[in-house]
Amino acid sequence: MTNLGQFLDLLRREKEIVDVEAPVSSDLEIAEIHRRVIAAGGPALMFRNVEGADFPCVTNLFGTPRRVELAFGPRPGRFLRELVSLAQDLPDLSPSKLWSRRGLAREALRVGLKSVRSGPVAECRQAEPDLTRLPLLRTWPEDGGHFVTLPLVYTEHPETGHHNLGMYRMQRYDERTLGVHWQIQKGGGFHYHAAEREGQPLPLTLLVGGPPALILAAIGPLPENVPELVLASLLQGGKVRRTRVDGHPHPLLAEAEFAVQGHVPPHERRPEGPFGDHFGYYSLRHDYPFLRVERLFHRRDAVFPATVVGKPPQEDLWLGNYIQDLMAPLTRLVMPSIHSVWSYGETGYHCLTSIVVEERYKREAMKFAFRILGEDGGQLALTKFLVVYDGPGVDQADFRQVLSHVLARCRFETDLFVIANLAMDTLDYSGPAVNEGSKGILLGIGDPVRELPGEFSGELPAGARQAAVYCPGALAVAGPSYAEDRDYAQRLARDPRVSSWPLLFLVEDTAVVERNVAFLWSAFTRFEPAADVHAAGSRIHRHHEVLTPPVVFDCRLKPGFPEELFADEGTLARVTRRWPEYFPDGNVEGEEDRQGYGGFTRMG
Repeated sequence: MTNLGQFLDLLRREKEIVDVEAPVSSDLEIAEIHRRVIAAGGPALMFRNVEGADFPCVTNLFGTPRRVELAFGPRPGRFLRELVSLAQDLPDLSPSKLWSRRGLAREALRVGLKSVRSGPVAECRQAEPDLTRLPLLRTWPEDGGHFVTLPLVYTEHPETGHHNLGMYRMQRYDERTLGVHWQIQKGGGFHYHAAEREGQPLPLTLLVGGPPALILAAIGPLPENVPELVLASLLQGGKVRRTRVDGHPHPLLAEAEFAVQGHVPPHERRPEGPFGDHFGYYSLRHDYPFLRVERLFHRRDAVFPATVVGKPPQEDLWLGNYIQDLMAPLTRLVMPSIHSVWSYGETGYHCLTSIVVEERYKREAMKFAFRILGEDGGQLALTKFLVVYDGPGVDQADFRQVLSHVLARCRFETDLFVIANLAMDTLDYSGPAVNEGSKGILLGIGDPVRELPGEFSGELPAGARQAAVYCPGALAVAGPSYAEDRDYAQRLARDPRVSSWPLLFLVEDTAVVERNVAFLWSAFTRFEPAADVHAAGSRIHRHHEVLTPPVVFDCRLKPGFPEELFADEGTLARVTRRWPEYFPDGNVEGEEDRQGYGGFTRMG
């Protein structure tokens, strides 16, 4: 598929999209409808009548695994697997074997960029752009404004000319100004700071819509300077078409729905946010660069795509899982001793990752851990807690299985590492300051070293309200809040009533263990290794902190942590009352969720 319209046509043929003809507001209402349909596993939504907007808005394009499969199909994965296989077989390739792989050459010839004289995106041009006529969404009550939530931000390095296509949210300030949320590790941000050093404004093109491949390429975990447009071409099975317009140095992607062009001035900032983010909390208000908009282009029949993020699982979970599966063969090619990598979307991806390794000599696993955490330009470098293990027969996507496997094998004295004073994900507020925090590494290699308890039926630890087993070897305990007793985690680690459990999670409510997605989200988004790891005993040996189990991860909410995301009562009531107006045929179900937990009941 080379454009959004083709994907929408496919969704209609497959009965995977529904039109909403009733007038709806982009201010909270669309987002709440979207969340209810996501929670029910429902269709994509085409909002035909968005109040105050000149264009329809489509959401939930990728909200189920089936729609992700419809968007991309099996071809990209098959091509990458064959490409990796060819690279691995190169030393032994005979002419006959090479000829048997000739299909790869035909596929490769279709990958790349193509310049064309004109394209649909330039069919309509607004010389005096008015961003308020676009159906940008405000998705949560405390959001600082309306945002572009599926932005494709195109920039070029001012010195090398290398391009970057990234997905950085953009806040609408007025008719001609947009905030640009460049976090510290983002390629577009590096381009801006290079221009800023020279006192020059950075040209920027905001693209919205286009083929599904563009959206996936923008969020792909590619190293810096690896062009996202090449990945987009691979995903769509054809060259990405670009066209030039006068008055701006950037080409336009011909099949996009919208293109907004302008410049980001140097040494100027505006407050951006708050924004209800994919970690399930508000990212707070901070100063960021902004785009001065000069021109707006769009297709004649343009549709504005958007998404809604929040507590997982949301739409981004299915895209993230697909791209992890897609890129797995490349990971094994560049890191052959790492069998597989999985980041847990239930935690916002960056909070928790596991890798399966094959250790050839003692402690080699640590080399693999450092390789992952130091991956240049890749998203894995943002990982906060990394679990490393070996051995077959474990479902890596099921963290209960992974953790039990590791706890049976880890020696906390030598296998738990905490590395403090590091740069961290801008959206993770568990550290001492924005962009600051720590990482943890837990190894579980070799043969089991302990029997794991699987049931808890004894007396509760002193001060505890509840206790529940998360998995064999790991017990969740609910005690006093952090504000009431900040030192409770240390006393819990020394309580003899839980001494047989190697790992304890100190949480707000043990009911979260019933649903894996709820547990992973609430535990790992609130946990910072350097501040929140406690143990029954501790000593320093060879500059390493040796911990004696039980080890406690303090996953309680800490003072100053951003607020969780909850819909406001007025919007909940409005959407409940109007539901029959949105879907008069009664063909779409919605699950009201006052806790804001998305589809927790469906994830298990």
